[in-house]
Amino acid sequence: MAKVDRMSITLAFDVYGTLIDAHGIVAALQDIVGNKAEEFSRTWRDKQLEYSFRRGLMQNYENFAVCTSNALDYACAYYKAPLTKEQKNELLGVYRVLPAFKDVTEGLARLQAASFRIYAFSNGSADAVEMLLTTAGIRDFFLGVVSVDDLKSFKPNPGVYSYFLRRSGATCSSAWLISSNPFDVIGAISAGMRAVWVKRSPEAIFDPWGIEPTITVSSLADLKEQITKYPTLGN
Repeated sequence: MAKVDRMSITLAFDVYGTLIDAHGIVAALQDIVGNKAEEFSRTWRDKQLEYSFRRGLMQNYENFAVCTSNALDYACAYYKAPLTKEQKNELLGVYRVLPAFKDVTEGLARLQAASFRIYAFSNGSADAVEMLLTTAGIRDFFLGVVSVDDLKSFKPNPGVYSYFLRRSGATCSSAWLISSNPFDVIGAISAGMRAVWVKRSPEAIFDPWGIEPTITVSSLADLKEQITKYPTLGN
């Protein structure tokens, strides 16, 4: 087994849904939509991603915050929840300070101690991601934030993965994407990177496209060991 030079490995962490719990909004939603909160949150998140995909394909770009706001409007219409402008602004404000998953701090600390090069890589704007990471108390683990907003596109456009490599000074053979989102994992692998799928729920399903994650973990606490064990960096 080849020895892994950790200082040469660059890790690109997806933010929403991987580091930051996008469903951390549920508590705030319960005060507004009651027992529909969890379903409302899932619909909001699904539409947020759908709108980013559609805007990327249409080349009709608006940033991720706009996709998030439009998706909230859709969820309100779908669940017949006539939220006021003030209530929507309150929810969008909470979305800017969502919590990290419980395994994140431990997992990042292990990777940082092992000298991996760690970046945040997100559909969100750089300012929004900086706020999220800082509020969650995890910003200091990262060498930098790479936002697809700079390209006016979204994952899984192959160009955004190439952009990450240029910004981070990494190569495909030494760069890993870490994401809980199967579309992101497949996008990174299709662009030539390696990718880790973070499968926190046993019920989560990976898209059956014939493209498998390089590694699958159930917790970020396991990530250092799994990447360190991976046999080569050269192929």
